[in-house]
Amino acid sequence: MSFTGLNPDAIAFFAQLRTHNTKEWWADNKSRYETNVREPFELLAAELEVEFGPMKIFRPYRDVRFSADKSPYKLQIGMVTRAPCAHYLQLSEEGMLIGGGRYDVSPAALGRFREIVDDPRLAGDLEATLDEVRARGLELMSGDALRTAPRGYSADHPRIGLLRLKRLAVGRTEPIDEWMWTPTALDEIRDAWHSVSIWCDWLAENLGSELDDR
Repeated sequence: MSFTGLNPDAIAFFAQLRTHNTKEWWADNKSRYETNVREPFELLAAELEVEFGPMKIFRPYRDVRFSADKSPYKLQIGMVTRAPCAHYLQLSEEGMLIGGGRYDVSPAALGRFREIVDDPRLAGDLEATLDEVRARGLELMSGDALRTAPRGYSADHPRIGLLRLKRLAVGRTEPIDEWMWTPTALDEIRDAWHSVSIWCDWLAENLGSELDDR
């Protein structure tokens, strides 16, 4: 079976799950999840991994051990490539998140990134890469950035926004649109992941093996 588009029922499924996030509702709707949510994602992953490598589709179950929110199921489905610099896709009631890079950055890699940001000779190439990525519609993910300058750097540093980053990832959110339910979705996502690759290539070239450290 080939990919023909995601299923619009996925949006209705997650909207209803938000209201009925219980094991009982899930049991009654599990076959619907498997057919209308997960199966199209699996078909899409099979197409994408030809170019981007092995793929992981995340399980629908939340880890509630350390969370005040004990609802058992995620309100989205996501996939990620199995690589130090990953490509990521998520579908939820709100839309589609397309992005990638490095989400869990080791202290060594983050330290090296900050050294590059701090060096005017090296920062130029970084900023040119980010300009190219932004021209393709992607932005740095900075929602969990430090509130102030990291230790050893001035709060009035000319590139303080980059120094404050903890996650080296880029992405964009696409609102729900008809193309998602057609074969065109593969082309749209593949093209966006090509843009993510520009950022991943910079990370690999400049941070190298430090990306693998945890």
